[in-house]
Amino acid sequence: MGAVIRFATLIWLAVSAPLMAQNNPVVVELYTSQGCSSCPPADAFFHDSLSGRDDVIALSLHVDYWDYIGWKDSFASPAYTKRQKAYATAAGHRSVYTPQMIIAGQDHVVGNKPGKVNDLIEAHKKTRSAIAISMQRKGNSVVINVESSGGRDDMIVHLVRYTPKENVAIKRGENAGRTVTYSNIVDDWDVLAEWDGRKPLQIKAPAKGDNPVVALVQKAGNGPILAAARIK
Repeated sequence: MGAVIRFATLIWLAVSAPLMAQNNPVVVELYTSQGCSSCPPADAFFHDSLSGRDDVIALSLHVDYWDYIGWKDSFASPAYTKRQKAYATAAGHRSVYTPQMIIAGQDHVVGNKPGKVNDLIEAHKKTRSAIAISMQRKGNSVVINVESSGGRDDMIVHLVRYTPKENVAIKRGENAGRTVTYSNIVDDWDVLAEWDGRKPLQIKAPAKGDNPVVALVQKAGNGPILAAARIK
């Protein structure tokens, strides 16, 4: 009887424990647009090969700078254009483009080059971070815990929500007549806190609805993404 009770207790602890980050998931940001004729192959690769992976947190951010050519992207936000431009500035680049993938906040690559993207993902999977992150859903909120095992730096904690999948029939512009499947479409991105890593940090943030929730710790100034966790 005692063994049964101990077993039941272990099961309860496992179920009730905070959801922990996967083993060093790699964040891949795809910058894309419904109005970009070069983007559908990258969107397809993102959907088929990246969006469902457990070792990758794949985020599709739609920019608005192609809206003028005849089709307004229904998912686009100037905030995502601003984020892409901030990455370009941090890297010393003079311009932005689509499709672009940014791997772990560090490596910039053309989004329709699957071999290069996969090589970068595998390289980042081998790196270790001093930042640990865990996240637990509590009703319409999430509780995020982050701590550092030695790193001291200016960091930003982000909370991201995304819609897993949408099909869009594009009627005008460069992709007129196409129906494109988009995956992991970012529809909300909030900065939760600035953090220097000196003390553990706990944040409770609203997260209504059933869509996935992602927490990211990123070096300030659009630097490397140091840790990430997701609740699907």
